[in-house]
Parts: sequence; structure tokens; C-alpha cells
Amino acid sequence: MDVRNSLDGLKSLLGVNPTAPSAPQGKGSTTGSPGSFETDRATFSSAASEVSQAALGEGVRADKVAAVQAALAAGTYSVPASAVASRVIDSMLTAGMAADQS
Repeated sequence: MDVRNSLDGLKSLLGVNPTAPSAPQGKGSTTGSPGSFETDRATFSSAASEVSQAALGEGVRADKVAAVQAALAAGTYSVPASAVASRVIDSMLTAGMAADQS
């Protein structure tokens, strides 16, 4: 099998000129045809934006995080069973509402 012919076929399917020599382009290059890869874009969900903000440390109470980490390490961190049950029920009700709305 001739790899070059297969690559040319793939390029033609993608709308890339298979006869043009493939010259490396820099990262800042904005030239290209409408079917080229330079025009592709990616968008992120709101969840990805929230994760990005969390990674930057915005809204994080470092003192509270350190206290919880210390309690976990010491084995003294506990959560009341009623609080866990309440959150489980709330999340089930919220998930049920979301399913009903879709």
C-alpha cells in the first residue's frame, strides 16, 4: 500500500489541496482556506469554565481547606449522617426535576 496516495486521498476528503507542498507553518499563522484546520474552533462548557476558575484559586478559602485537610489526615473529620442523607435526597430530587423538564 502506498502511504502517500492514502494521505493525498485523505487530504482531498478534508478539502485540503493534495498537490500543494506541505510547508510547516508557525503557530501564529492565520492564513488558510475555509476548509483548513486553522479555522477550527473549540468551545468549553460552563462546567469547564468553573473548573478553570477553581484551578486559579478564585473563591477558595485556603484556611478552611487547610483545616479540613488536617482533620482528614488526623482522622478526626466527621460529617453527621443527617447531613449526608439530606444532600443525597436533595441531589436525587434535583436530578428527578431535571429529568422531568427535558
